Amino acid sequence: MTGEWQPEVDEIARRRALAERMGGPDKVARQHEAGRLTVRERIAALVDPGSFDEIGALAGTGHYDDSGSLKDFTPANFVHGTARIDGRRVCVGGDDFTVRGGAGDAGIAEKQIHAERLANELRVPMVRLIEGTGGGGSVKTLEQNGFTYVPVNPGWDLVVDNLSTVPVVSACLGPVAGLGAARAVMSHLCVLVEGAGQLFVAGPPVVRHATGEDLSKEELGGAAVHRRSGAIDRIVGSEAEAFTVLKQFLSYLPSSVDSLPPVSTTDDDVDRREESLLSLVPRNRRHPYRLRPLLEAVFDAGSVFDYSVSGGSAFAGLARLDGHPVGVLATDPFRGATLTPEGADVVTRFVDLCETFHLPLVSLTDQAGMVIGLAGERAGAIRHGARAVTAVYQSHVPTAEVIVRRVFGVGGAGMTNRHRFVRRWAWPSGDWGSLPVEGGLEAAYRSELEASSDPTALREEIRTRLDAVRSPFRTAERFGVEDVIDPRETRPRLCEWVRDAYAVLPRLLGRPSFGMRP
Repeated sequence: MTGEWQPEVDEIARRRALAERMGGPDKVARQHEAGRLTVRERIAALVDPGSFDEIGALAGTGHYDDSGSLKDFTPANFVHGTARIDGRRVCVGGDDFTVRGGAGDAGIAEKQIHAERLANELRVPMVRLIEGTGGGGSVKTLEQNGFTYVPVNPGWDLVVDNLSTVPVVSACLGPVAGLGAARAVMSHLCVLVEGAGQLFVAGPPVVRHATGEDLSKEELGGAAVHRRSGAIDRIVGSEAEAFTVLKQFLSYLPSSVDSLPPVSTTDDDVDRREESLLSLVPRNRRHPYRLRPLLEAVFDAGSVFDYSVSGGSAFAGLARLDGHPVGVLATDPFRGATLTPEGADVVTRFVDLCETFHLPLVSLTDQAGMVIGLAGERAGAIRHGARAVTAVYQSHVPTAEVIVRRVFGVGGAGMTNRHRFVRRWAWPSGDWGSLPVEGGLEAAYRSELEASSDPTALREEIRTRLDAVRSPFRTAERFGVEDVIDPRETRPRLCEWVRDAYAVLPRLLGRPSFGMRP
């Protein structure tokens, strides 16, 4: 027996099948020949099997015969819906490059707006798989439409609001330009696939006409450009790696600002004391140490997630302590000791991320201050650094500090808010002050050195005197630092602290006191 509405139900199935063809076999083959997946393959590779519930599959352009019957169908070039990633509900949307290069025609604008609104209203993470422009189409549409318009960024009120509401991640999986590029960076994590993905405000033809620069897509906006630009957070080698990175990042964050970060179980002993920490920092202050062994010794095994490729010596990352997600700030001494403008920008954005999603902060402090010299002054290092310090001071999440080595100048002073309660420990290798003795001695004792018959001997005599009073134990005697500890105690101490930190987090639920910016 055939149901009364069976013909219409059959038509739904037919139209869905037509939509799933995307741009057709030739366009799909071209996508594969370029080494890139289709949007539907990407979604299937990212989300839990069978969990994708598509919204708006029937949106697109129908082509009808003289009798009014559908003879062909071109789907909208944006596919979105709800799904689950590691069991958690998300909204996922991706550009279909096989249809129209991600441009904002064929219904894409309304579908993108719907996706952003869904994430915002249901308080679920937003995942953007971007390839194309995402804007209003080429100038050819002016002639086709017969009019032009004053530009507006579709759904941008929601795009902006989502930064302060739900985790937003994006992946640049092919050429990404214009509004597509803006959507990519309006996220808490932006990933680019090396060799396949490029990010630029305008593509090579527009750039060639406007500036005379004759560049390929890769030369204009490839991985080599964005390793230091600050526009991209992570550069990966494949689409599969991009999806892994997106999932890892989301695993540290709550579904929205209205909930706490998810706590997981771990087999890593909270009382683990790594012997290597006792010798990690060389006694010679000019010798660097490796950051990675420090991170691995302190945080849960395998839990450290690098946040940004563009921070230089400034390290920002996510990690876990006894299964509790935390944000981590540190310095990689092999990349430098001072805070550069690029590093300061990473710190600013990362601290804002932790404040927005209630992640306690751990500072493994080794900061020699802001970068000095002509290059730093030309780059406005002090303003970038002051913004980073301001972000730290405006945050309200619980903070712990382990002073590993240096704390100097405005940059060192601003790694934590030293005017609020911060649980703090120092290692015996701690070295702090307004200026490093090695550099400040020459300025402070210049007249004595110039008058001396043997300035080299006097310099060493002064250094010996200063070394006697720069010991962290002298500072601890005045309660200038609360505790000096055996470095091997660092993980047990932090694991105990993080439970206290999570006990107070419920008071911080809800939106941050400011709107987060990209």
